Amino acid sequence: MVRKVASLVVLGVLASVLTAGQIAAQAGDTSHATGGTPPVRGVVGGDLAPAGRFPWMVRLSMGCGGALTAPRVVLTAGHCVNGSGPDDSIGVVAGVTNLKSADAVEARSVAVVRAEGFHGETRGEDWALIKLDRALNLPTLELGHGGADEAGPLTVLGWGQTSEQSLRQEKRLRYASVPVVSDGACAKAYRKVGVELVQDESICAGKKGVDTCQGDSGGPMVRPAGDKWVQVGIVSWGLGCARKGFPGVYTQISAFRATIRKATRELS
Repeated sequence: MVRKVASLVVLGVLASVLTAGQIAAQAGDTSHATGGTPPVRGVVGGDLAPAGRFPWMVRLSMGCGGALTAPRVVLTAGHCVNGSGPDDSIGVVAGVTNLKSADAVEARSVAVVRAEGFHGETRGEDWALIKLDRALNLPTLELGHGGADEAGPLTVLGWGQTSEQSLRQEKRLRYASVPVVSDGACAKAYRKVGVELVQDESICAGKKGVDTCQGDSGGPMVRPAGDKWVQVGIVSWGLGCARKGFPGVYTQISAFRATIRKATRELS
């Protein structure tokens, strides 16, 4: 259900109400966090991103997205990583929208900090920070404060699949505009399939035909603020991709802003 490849946590919950094909199409996957195949998810109904438009966006080698929140720190989803501590296993590609570009900037992880309360993407606190082996000379993405920052429409982006049926992730970055869905409506939808939304830690957004998908996990949900962008959410999980009545679920940045900023300072 994560936007990495079907989440192990959610699969058990949904097995009684979904077919095998539906389960396989879920938004992400916690399997990397448990030592298995990493998750996948991509933007459905989106457009190709122009070069240079989202310079803080990064691609992680386990199949997730992320954003530079400091020159040497990437903010991503908790379910994309194995836990906290030294970690040199994650490759990072930055500075380009086309992953095959000769202009790509590459780095590696040296350490990871995952939210202490993380126990699976649907249970909240789905965020993590990755310290890089060097500072990148690229713009960073500001964290939103909440309130007006969380009013839609918002922008989502990633290199993930462009449909549930897609057999591959994308090499070129895509983005799309998505409307915000109220916590109440979102919680009601997911309650039908046995999942309780952690409402004070989540933002729901999307509509039929427009959503994030496998391979987009960990990527940012943003809104423009003057000539800059502000990060409002982190791609976390959802049922399938762009299904009517089931919006994507994003970690709410404002709920963890102070903690993320403190951890970022300590890693920088």
